[in-house]
Amino acid sequence: MDSPLLAPSRLAFYNTHTMLYDKDIREPLFDYLEEYYGKIRILEEKRTGRSRADIVMVLPEMLCGIEIKSDADSYTRLASQVKDYDQYFDINIIAVGSSHAQHVEEHVPVYWGIITIDEIEGRPDFYFLRMPARNPSMKPLRKIEILWRPELAHIQELNELPKYAQKSKAFVQEVLVERVDPSRLSIQISDELFERDYTTIAQQIKAYRQKRSKKKVRAKSKRRLVRKRR
Repeated sequence: MDSPLLAPSRLAFYNTHTMLYDKDIREPLFDYLEEYYGKIRILEEKRTGRSRADIVMVLPEMLCGIEIKSDADSYTRLASQVKDYDQYFDINIIAVGSSHAQHVEEHVPVYWGIITIDEIEGRPDFYFLRMPARNPSMKPLRKIEILWRPELAHIQELNELPKYAQKSKAFVQEVLVERVDPSRLSIQISDELFERDYTTIAQQIKAYRQKRSKKKVRAKSKRRLVRKRR
């Protein structure tokens, strides 16, 4: 995926079509992406700066942001969404209804992938009009924001880094970005997201915060004892 590849055009097929909405597109799109890429995990509606990514597709070595523009959508917010997606994801794709197919290339950077969506025999049909290339604007400190504190702690452990229990989440993110090889960190971020369990993560975060709070209390108590001895 180092360079964008132009796929053969199907624009001639887009003169007549049935309007497809977001709700018609999502589940079939997930199936198409899994068939195309193999091992993936889909996360929906993730905050990315001032925007919200429709889909984050987790791949073994990278994260892909996917914006859906159905036939019922416009390009009104797309320019700002592109800027936000570009900060957070290794590659990006826009999936568009066939009414947008003739002009979508004018609205996204050349390194964005384009999937066109048409209806064939009553079902959405997906086609890569252009493959995604590496996003040159991705900021590692933005990308790593997708991880929760227990997931960051596990990556610290994997890389034999200090726990930094008294430090902020932002501090830990900076340490990981600065001290872990980028390729290794990218794989580890994907691994954490593949393993994320939404049924238990709330309890994990609560337990982590309680443990951290107890350590803070003990640290304060030690400081008080030192002052009294002085």
